[in-house]
Amino acid sequence: MDTEVLRWLLAQLGPDTDPGDLAQRYGRLHSARAVAQEVLTERISGLLAEPLRVTVNGIATIDQSGNVAALERRLNQLDTQTAPDDPVQGMPETLVSVPLISRPRR
Repeated sequence: MDTEVLRWLLAQLGPDTDPGDLAQRYGRLHSARAVAQEVLTERISGLLAEPLRVTVNGIATIDQSGNVAALERRLNQLDTQTAPDDPVQGMPETLVSVPLISRPRR
């Protein structure tokens, strides 16, 4: 993962995101967009695993539903943004290697 991809991921996910974790995910997924989607999906799942709203009568109310909605919007926005490692239009997505075999001399 190069520095341009890392900067893009940190811009999407926040500067407190662990670069080592992002590098490990990028090595497994081979796409900055897939890494960002995976991290955002995990964050949403973590919030949904807990109660979204907790009220202590007369003292405090904690409401996480706005955070879930914001993360879902960010996840949907990823489809409209260009990631630094997206394939270029008109260029082949994969490279084909052809083995060179020497022919016997005559």
